[in-house]
Amino acid sequence: MYTTRNSSSSCTQGGFNLGVMHIGAPACGMNAAVRSFVRNCIYRGDTVYGIHDGIDGLVEGNIQEMTWAEVTGWVGQGGAFLGTKRTLPEKHLDQVAARLREYKLHSLMIVGGFEAYHALLQMYEARGKYPEFCIPMVVIPSTISNNVPGSDFSLGCDTALNEITEICDRIRQSAQGTKRRVFVVETMGGYCGYLATLAGLAGGADAAYIFEEQFGIQELQLDVYHMAAKMAEGVQRGLVLRNEKANENYTTDFIFRVYSEEGKGIFSCRKNVLGHMQQGGSPSVFDRNMGTKMAAKAVTWLTDQMLAHRREDGSVFCDEASTAVLLGLQRRSYVFQPVIELKCQTDWDRRIPLNQWWLKLRPLLRILAKHEAAYHEEGITVKEVEEALD
Repeated sequence: MYTTRNSSSSCTQGGFNLGVMHIGAPACGMNAAVRSFVRNCIYRGDTVYGIHDGIDGLVEGNIQEMTWAEVTGWVGQGGAFLGTKRTLPEKHLDQVAARLREYKLHSLMIVGGFEAYHALLQMYEARGKYPEFCIPMVVIPSTISNNVPGSDFSLGCDTALNEITEICDRIRQSAQGTKRRVFVVETMGGYCGYLATLAGLAGGADAAYIFEEQFGIQELQLDVYHMAAKMAEGVQRGLVLRNEKANENYTTDFIFRVYSEEGKGIFSCRKNVLGHMQQGGSPSVFDRNMGTKMAAKAVTWLTDQMLAHRREDGSVFCDEASTAVLLGLQRRSYVFQPVIELKCQTDWDRRIPLNQWWLKLRPLLRILAKHEAAYHEEGITVKEVEEALD
């Protein structure tokens, strides 16, 4: 594990060729990261090549040199102006290596989600066969799902949470003046329940169903009874969140029908699937600044690595695990961690980290929703609450 450090050794030495690309789904903050990367490289006297449309664009040669003016205004724009696709390099290693050799790239930065992390791991593992991959490479995690190991936060997840919370607030306000009503809302995130949990905490949800915390018909029944009891106490509106892949059989529609049937005569029920509006329009201030800082740190790290591994002919060659890394935000520090070390910390079938810090917040979510009776059997301890508040 490698933490960032300040370095001025590369400020006056240029001449390197650096590539930047996206792999995965678009997320707010991607453009801010590319803008920061391009301008920091040009400031150092290097050349930046923008690779459009991910691995597909790299294979097709959709690559162009980027200028200072070209990225003007990108910091506040959502989406990914370079274009992004989910294609992995595994089946295209020959063509990818050929393009890296053709453009004489000395290092590569990838901004993207779980696919970006997976792609870098594949290229690292192919170094023995393709020397073109023996260059410094770094991934900046960028996905609303926040499911990339090695980082507590990913670019785009803050904007997505803001969007989900605002939408849920509007949905609940739409029932102002009506009879008692419960809203069942489906969030994105794949198998990762980060969005449902944190949005539920911020939006005052009564329940948030996620894959990481298994639930069955008994839990659903208890939640319905609990909701009815709160309605009897004077609560007018309820909010239930469900992550899109929380359970194969207990779908959003199933949960909606259970609440609708069991709540007859007590409350009505409505269902909402938020869809891609969760990705947000403009990135939040947090995502803009995070993307800007992470890209700047990535440039400094890449430059240090290129200088350390530059050969007499001007090429760069490095095959150490410490030169193919993911730049993550862990607690309050930016950390460069080799992707090969993260491999064993990943649930590859469900594309989530094996350990996720936000799960400690689940007891707090239940307590704030007044679930101490319904979930008494799970034994929420004082220690768990203290950890959630830490």
